[in-house]
Amino acid sequence: MKTTVYGAIIVVLSLSFVFLAAAERSNLVRVSDGKDISFGAMMQDVMRSDVIVIGEVHGIPQHHAKELEIIRALHESGTPFIIGMEMFRSESQKDLDSWTNGDMPLRQFVPIYYRNWNIRWTLYADIFLYVREHNIPIVGLNIPDEISDAVARRGFSALNDSERKRIPAGISCTIDESCRGFIRKAYAGHGKNEESSFLQFCEAQMVWDKSMAANLVTFMQANPGKKAVVLAGVGHAWRRGIPEQLSLLSKYQTQVVLQLMSDQVELKSITVEDADYIVLP
Repeated sequence: MKTTVYGAIIVVLSLSFVFLAAAERSNLVRVSDGKDISFGAMMQDVMRSDVIVIGEVHGIPQHHAKELEIIRALHESGTPFIIGMEMFRSESQKDLDSWTNGDMPLRQFVPIYYRNWNIRWTLYADIFLYVREHNIPIVGLNIPDEISDAVARRGFSALNDSERKRIPAGISCTIDESCRGFIRKAYAGHGKNEESSFLQFCEAQMVWDKSMAANLVTFMQANPGKKAVVLAGVGHAWRRGIPEQLSLLSKYQTQVVLQLMSDQVELKSITVEDADYIVLP
């Protein structure tokens, strides 16, 4: 798991918020009009989309509980869907298939999980067990850590042929100004200011998001007629991350549900350019 860029983006998001009393709000807010809504109303809306991207802070148990609540609601509605996960690399797809098909025992799967992700298993266990029980397909979206590390150190153009083969074909690294500006804040917040290495830092984040979007599109096209739920860190899930890359690669309609760290937040700082729904603790 790569945490450098993601962690910096979380800090920037958190520091940019002005606090309000959470007790005055429900824990679900529709960004378009700032209204408190019920879980059922949110689900009724997001189920119209092809892809629901849920942003999490990896170490917060309540975030994983909310993800499971959304997954359960989709399943109980009879909606066919798959789950895309940042927590697994695409290279581990056969292992994920064996798990969801019921062919792999728990004692064998947990070590594979830890080879992909270094957040404790118990935070995600209920999700993986529910998915296995109901045979819901999971797709590993992530790229090898060594590839994102290589881009951060040397830049995207310096990847050799062997390294390029480990990311989806056709990935480039064009970065628009709005995304560049946001990542620049994260870069500075991470204690770095050197312009010479900023581009590499930015490219690493962009290759990460583009590759995860491309891996999801490939899987969805191979499994037509199914929606997708994506579980990823907030730094990837906000609209300028994976969702924007999905819009460039496909015609899938996407809605974004961001879960926040703080129990008090100035929601005016978040616009529809960031997310469709906000989940407060």
